[in-house]
Amino acid sequence: MEKQNNVTEFVLFGLFESREMQYACFVVFSIIHVLTVFGNLLVVITINASKTLTAPMYFFLSHLSFADMCYPSATTPKMIADTFVERKTISFNGCMTQLFSAHFFGGTEIFLLTAMAYDRYVAICRPLHYTTIMDRQKCGLLAGASWVAGFLHSILQTLLTVQLPFCGPNEIDNFFCDVHPLLKLACADTYMVGLIVVANSGMISLVSFIILIISYIVILLNLRSQSSEGRRKALSTCASHIITVLLVLVPPMFMYIRPSTTLAVDKLVILFNIVMPPLLNPLIYTLRNNEVKNAMRKLWTIKKTSEKK
Repeated sequence: MEKQNNVTEFVLFGLFESREMQYACFVVFSIIHVLTVFGNLLVVITINASKTLTAPMYFFLSHLSFADMCYPSATTPKMIADTFVERKTISFNGCMTQLFSAHFFGGTEIFLLTAMAYDRYVAICRPLHYTTIMDRQKCGLLAGASWVAGFLHSILQTLLTVQLPFCGPNEIDNFFCDVHPLLKLACADTYMVGLIVVANSGMISLVSFIILIISYIVILLNLRSQSSEGRRKALSTCASHIITVLLVLVPPMFMYIRPSTTLAVDKLVILFNIVMPPLLNPLIYTLRNNEVKNAMRKLWTIKKTSEKK
């Protein structure tokens, strides 16, 4: 049966109907987005400009911060701009682009966290072989594989959705284009597509969560043989990673490990996932890490000195 698509644009309901709440959203999320982009950009610049932050952990952190900078940028600017208009619309192509971008950077973030967990496992459980195992080539391959895996995950989601026929209602009860609301609008049987979405997004989130939790349990068990100072530093690093894992992976598991249905709370859950981890990650990884803080101080001290000259 030939695909019929009579929909050229979608209407987004946004977060709130009240104009007062929409104005409040504009102020709050504009500030959050600026802080998110600036904070993650600062981390990327600091790591790449510093001569001391050369460990693999900081290499992965640089990639994570770049993904965190791009992930909310796929949806938040549109959401902020829509607070000024009564009828919030997005073109069909724009909708598919937004869907691809959000899942690409969100998926890459999950895979990068897995690579970072592997790095910490090797550093703590096999310290004598760390420099051999986590050499520059291995780190590059892990980071590259994370981006490729994020792309494959996202392109599958997008291809599954773009080939569906949309011939009726075009109103999405959300602030951006996501898979579940779009499957609800398709004028075709989406049961199999819904199962593939669960197998793709849901299982990626669940399997990654299980792998990460198990890896950190193994790491914590191995800390018993470390010195008190070594345990303190390792626990500080692992605590940061575990907090990030919970923030990043719990919302997607709630969203995608279930049949293709939409719930009233979905908008707030996905909003939390898009906004909070990218905003908090720079704070989590810098405030708990003296090396990053010192590198930032040196970077700004050098910059101020050069400006005075």
